[in-house]
Amino acid sequence: MSEALRAIKGMNDILPPEGAHWEWVEGRMRVLLARYGYQNLRTPIVETTDLFVRGVGEVTDIVEKEMYSFEDKMNGDRLTLRPEGTAGIVRAMIEHGVLHHGPLRGWMIGPMFRHERPQKGRSRQFHQLDVEALGYAGPDVDAELILLTRALWRELGLVEGRDVRLELNTLGQPAERQAHREALVAYFQAHTEQLDDDARRRLHTNPLRILDTKNPAMQALVEAAPKLSEFLGPESLAHFAGLCAILDAAGLAYRVNPRLVRGLDYYNLTVFEWVTERLGSQGTVCGGGRYDGLIAQLGGKGAPAAGFGLGLERLVLLLQTCELLPAPLAPDAYAVVPDAAAAPRVLLVLEALRAAGVAVVMHAGGGGMKSQFKKADASGARFALIFGADELAAGQVAVKPLRDGGEQRLLALADVASWAAELRTA
Repeated sequence: MSEALRAIKGMNDILPPEGAHWEWVEGRMRVLLARYGYQNLRTPIVETTDLFVRGVGEVTDIVEKEMYSFEDKMNGDRLTLRPEGTAGIVRAMIEHGVLHHGPLRGWMIGPMFRHERPQKGRSRQFHQLDVEALGYAGPDVDAELILLTRALWRELGLVEGRDVRLELNTLGQPAERQAHREALVAYFQAHTEQLDDDARRRLHTNPLRILDTKNPAMQALVEAAPKLSEFLGPESLAHFAGLCAILDAAGLAYRVNPRLVRGLDYYNLTVFEWVTERLGSQGTVCGGGRYDGLIAQLGGKGAPAAGFGLGLERLVLLLQTCELLPAPLAPDAYAVVPDAAAAPRVLLVLEALRAAGVAVVMHAGGGGMKSQFKKADASGARFALIFGADELAAGQVAVKPLRDGGEQRLLALADVASWAAELRTA
C-alpha cells in the first residue's frame, strides 16, 4: 500500500462542521458590505512577481522572505502566489480602466499565501477579506471603513473594548516621512550597539519598521526615537483630526499609537488596526489605512484610495475563543427509507419539499429502521419522514417529531407543499 499523501505544512483543510462557521461569518460579511454599498470583485491568485515588488515594497518582510515565487516553465515569466489582496485589486482597476467611470467601493474574499512559521491563527495559506474604497480622498471614507468594521464586530457579537479595540496612527505624506526617516537613521546610527540584527538590516532600507520591533531589549531605545508627529504638516494633521472627529462623534473609542506603522510600504496618512488580547501573540485581527500613491506607483493615473484586510482564520479563532460561533444548521427533516426500491418515488417527494424551501436529508446506503432512526436523530433534524411500505401504499408519509415532542402523524404525499408552508411559519 502506498503512503498516504498529506497537505502541505501550513496549508490547512477546513472540514465540517468548521466549514459551517466560515459560511456563517462570510454570510454576515456579505450582507453588511452590501448595506455600505461595497461591490464584490475577484482577482487571480497568481500575479507577476513585479506587482508585489513594486506595490508591497522590495524591502518588506513579505517580499524579502515570505512570498511563494516561481518561474513559469512554459515561458519563463516570474510569478507569485498573492501574499495580499490590495496590489492585485489596484492592478485590475488600472488594467480595465474601472476608475475612469468614477470611484469604486469594492470587496474580495479569497486565499493568500505567505511562507511564515505556521502557528495558531497563522497559516501559509490563509483567507482574507479585502475591502477597498478607490478614488475617495477625505477622512470621511477612512472613518467609514473603520465604522464598517465596528458594525461587523457587533454583527458577530464581539464587544469593543473587551474583545477587540481600535488603534490609530497617521503616517503623513511621503516627504514628511522622508524627513522623519532621515532623523531615524541618524538616531539609530548613534545607538548602533543597541540594535539587534533585524534592526541593523532595516536601518538603511526600512528604518520605520524598527519602531515595530517586539524585542524587549530595544523598547526603551524605540520609545525615545524621533516621533513622526513632529514632522507632519498642517494638511496631514488636519486629515487625521478630521478622522478622529468623526470617530468621536460616532462614539467609537480608540487609542492613538504613534508606533503603529503596518508592514507594507504603500500606506500614507491614516493607518489602523483592530487588536485583541484574547489570542496571545496573534493580536491583530484587522488592519488597513490609506494608500494614495499606490495607483500611480503601479502605472495608473494617480488617485486616492483606502482599505483594510481582515484574516478569516484569526477571526474565526477569536469567535471560537469568545464562544460566539453558532451551532451548525441542522436539516428540517431526515427521510427514513426502509426499502431502497422506493427511492425513485421518495426522491420526487423530497425534491418537492426542497423546492418549497425545506432542508431535508435522504438516508442512503440501506440499513434497517433502527439504524436509520439513529442517523436521523444524530443529524439534528426536527422531523423524521418515514416512507414505509404501508405509508407509500396509502400515498402517505409518516411525520415523526424528533425534538419538540408531539404526536406522529400521517401526511398525504400530495400535501407536502402545505406542510412546507406550515414549517416556514412555525
